[in-house]
Amino acid sequence: MNGNKLEVSFHGQNVGTLSETTDHRIAFAYTQEWLRNGFPISPFSLPLKPEVFVPSSLHFGGLFGVFADSLPDAWGQLLMNRMLQRRGIHTDEVRQLTRLAIIDSSGMGALCYQPAWEAWQPQELDDLDALAQECQRILNREETQDADRMFALAGSSGGARPKVMTEEWIIKFPASTEDPDSGVMEKAYMDCAERCGITVPETRLLSSKRCGGYFSVRRFDRTPGADGILRRHHVLTAAAILELDWRSPGMDYHTLMKLTKILCRDRREELEQMYRRMCFNVFAHNRDDHSKNFSFLYNEKKDQWSLSPAYDLTWSSTYYGEHTTTVDGNGRDPGMAELLTVGKTAGLPVKRCRDIAEEIQAIADPLEARYRKTS
Repeated sequence: MNGNKLEVSFHGQNVGTLSETTDHRIAFAYTQEWLRNGFPISPFSLPLKPEVFVPSSLHFGGLFGVFADSLPDAWGQLLMNRMLQRRGIHTDEVRQLTRLAIIDSSGMGALCYQPAWEAWQPQELDDLDALAQECQRILNREETQDADRMFALAGSSGGARPKVMTEEWIIKFPASTEDPDSGVMEKAYMDCAERCGITVPETRLLSSKRCGGYFSVRRFDRTPGADGILRRHHVLTAAAILELDWRSPGMDYHTLMKLTKILCRDRREELEQMYRRMCFNVFAHNRDDHSKNFSFLYNEKKDQWSLSPAYDLTWSSTYYGEHTTTVDGNGRDPGMAELLTVGKTAGLPVKRCRDIAEEIQAIADPLEARYRKTS
């Protein structure tokens, strides 16, 4: 179970090797071929150099952020642990390299890990209401005979909410502590974001006999090519790129704007996209705006990073009541002054910033007011 080496691949090409050090950090080195023909899989932490890279922090359990992005978050980790426990394996003894081997090729983005721990067969989605009930049983720590199937459906998923995944879609279910119609709200928020000029993936509301519907979103890390075959895309969260502990508030939108400016080579349309998302999160009361909820896609043909479509947009607060990412230092009640300062500092014209902010406020205010009354 606890092998100390893994090979990393990208579209069948060997990128490099991961190996565990004596203090349980996971070192990485590129292959010679990738150094000649590849790209930096993490633009700041892993430049194309012939050396062994060792992470300086333990934010991701000894991994670099780019590899931690392949691992599941709370829901997927719960499913993985349930699956391991059914095999008599103590989960606290399972190392990060083993968890990556379990994920194999099913994680977010395009990176794959070999040798794989076990081959997982694709699962068919049948009765969504039955799957939602099964999710509740798992959350309630009840016995289930479908732990392996549930892991195959969602063991590599990010986020805390229960969900299942196909190669093209993510379907979310409400947690026991959430409103049963949380999917209806998320669909309304994504539609509103699109009206605000924000790039979003295709979304659907799938029918249910138990609630108003289940929110479904098309994956942007898998897109069909001209031949109909799904192509995987390299994608990184801001947390991974900056090696940030996303669970602890400590980022400001100044940082996100600067990151967008650097990665996207000062393309104004990308800066305006990030600015729009900041404004939307403020006016629509999405305060769970942590660093894993912003991602960038890499186009290897153009050697170019771009903002991914927006995701996880909904009315939300935090246990301390503030934005996880502050706006010019203000997390409690940021407004127009802070938004304009962030935009101006990033190099956007003040008038353009004000026009965008006022446009988004006019569109988002009614939606926020509707859900504030029910939250």
